[in-house]
Amino acid sequence: MAEHPPVIVHPPSPSGGRRITVRGQIVGLAHGRGDVCEFLREAGLDPSEVALDDPTLIEWRGGDLDHWPRPTA
Repeated sequence: MAEHPPVIVHPPSPSGGRRITVRGQIVGLAHGRGDVCEFLREAGLDPSEVALDDPTLIEWRGGDLDHWPRPTA
């Protein structure tokens, strides 16, 4: 079984946010790239040294790093 990267950005929720897990722990709900960077920083990763499109570090599910849909009504 293949291992997942340490960071997973889950598919968008009806609220438009995307759940973020780091090493299997939920760290928050992101509503854009800036939120992802902040959660990485809080998890001890330096966002300035992380490429958000690095598949060895971040797995994007249900859309890529540019997929941030608006909340459903």
